[in-house]
Amino acid sequence: MNTQAKIDLEKFSRYSRPGPRYTSYPTALEFSDAFGYDDYLESLRSETGPLSLYVHLPFCRSACYFCGCNVVFTSKESKLSEYVDYLKREIDLLAEQVDTRREVIQFHFGGGTPTYYKAFELDEIVSYIKKRFPNWSEEAEVSVEIDPRFFNEDQMKVFAEHGFNRISFGVQDFDERVQQEIHRIQPYETTKAAVDLARRYGIGSINTDLIYGLPYQSLESFRHTLQLARSLDPDRLAVFNYAHVPWLKKTMRKFDETTIPSPETKLAILQYTIDYLTAEGYEMIGMDHFTKPEDELFGAIAKGELHRNFQGYTTKGGANLLGIGLTSIGEGRDYYAQNTKNMKEYEAAIDAGRLPYERGVKLSEDDRLRKSVIMELMANFAVDIPRVEREFGIDFADYFADALDRLKEFEEAGLLHVDPEAIRVKPTGTLLIRNIAMPFDAYMNKYEGNKKSFSKTV
Repeated sequence: MNTQAKIDLEKFSRYSRPGPRYTSYPTALEFSDAFGYDDYLESLRSETGPLSLYVHLPFCRSACYFCGCNVVFTSKESKLSEYVDYLKREIDLLAEQVDTRREVIQFHFGGGTPTYYKAFELDEIVSYIKKRFPNWSEEAEVSVEIDPRFFNEDQMKVFAEHGFNRISFGVQDFDERVQQEIHRIQPYETTKAAVDLARRYGIGSINTDLIYGLPYQSLESFRHTLQLARSLDPDRLAVFNYAHVPWLKKTMRKFDETTIPSPETKLAILQYTIDYLTAEGYEMIGMDHFTKPEDELFGAIAKGELHRNFQGYTTKGGANLLGIGLTSIGEGRDYYAQNTKNMKEYEAAIDAGRLPYERGVKLSEDDRLRKSVIMELMANFAVDIPRVEREFGIDFADYFADALDRLKEFEEAGLLHVDPEAIRVKPTGTLLIRNIAMPFDAYMNKYEGNKKSFSKTV
C-alpha cells in the first residue's frame, strides 16, 4: 500500500464528520438491556469453537488526558488486590456457563495499565485463567498492553513464563510539549529500555502505539516522533486518529481546542506517516496499522483472513470473545455483551453469584450481513461481492442499492471502484475508510445531525 497520488487536503477535510470506528457492528450505541441477562447466558452456552479471552485491568496511577478508555485512578494497592479476587470469582462464574474444554487461541491483557500490577499478581491472574480454561493452542496469540513507565524485569519474566508472544507499548508521541499537555511524560529512553527488555526475553512481535491529532502536534513534530518510533524497529505500529470526545471524557476538557490540529493538518500527518513507513519497508494494514511484510497480519490479507474486533486487527477471527473484568465486551457469532462500568455494581453482581453483565445486543440476520461487509472493508479495503451473496443468499446490488448509490460520490472522486465482483478501495480512499463503510450502516440515520455520537472521521 502506498499513496503516490497526493491527496487534496482541503477536499478531503470536507469529509470530516462524526462516524464510528467500527470495532463492532452494531456499534456500542446500540447496546441495551433489551438483550437481557438470561439471553446472555443462553448465548454463552450455545457457542462452540475456539475462545478468545480478554481481561480488563482498569487501574492507572494518574490520568492521561487524551485517553478514552474506562479506567480507575488509584494509588491504593488494596484496591488492586481486591480486584484480582473478584476477577477469579468472575472467571469461576464464566466457567459454569462455557465449555472450558474449548481451545483458547487468543488471550489479551488490556487496561488501564496492566503492568501497574506487581509480577506475582499478574502471575496469579494468568495461572488462574489457565487452571479454569486449560486447553490453550500452541499457536495462541498471547498479548499485553504495556505503559513503558510501569514495566520491570520481574513482570517480563512472568509474561515469558506464560508464553506471551506479543507486547504493545503505548507511546502516543515523543514530543515533550505534547507529552506535557496530555499529562504523560515518557522520555524516549524509557520506551527504548522497555522495548529492549522485551526483546531480551524473546518476544516475537513488538508493537508501538502512536496517536495523531493531539494538542500541539504538527507535521514537523510528528515526523520526529515517527523517526524515533522507527528507531525502535517495532514489528507493528498502530497510528491512531485521536478521538476528541470531551462530552464523554472530562479529562479531554482540559485541552485548549485551538491547539488541536485541523483536519487538513491531521490528513497531512496521516499521509506522511503512510509514505514514510511504506518507504521504510512497512505495509499498511487496515486503517491504522503498519506491519513488516513478514508479519502474519500482512499474510492474512492475501488469504482474506484479516479480521477486526475490539482488540484491533487480528488473524484470530471466528473465535468467541469472552470479556472478563470491569467494562469488558464479549463477542459471539450473533451477539455482543458488555460488563458494567461501575465498580460497586461489578462487585455486587459477583457477590450475588451473577456475572457482571450490564447490556448488549442480539444481532439480526441483517446485522450479521452488514457486519460482514463493514468489517471486510475495514480490514481488507475491499468486499468480495460473490462471497457475500453466497454466504447470505442475497443479490448484493439489490439489497444494498441505497449504499451503492451513496458510494458513487467516492467512486466519482477516484477513491474506490465498484463492479459486480468487488468493491475495491483505492490507496487514497483508505484515508476515508470509515466514511466509505458508513453507507452500509443501517443505524447511522438515527445519528444524523448529532455531533456528539461519534468522534470525527478526519
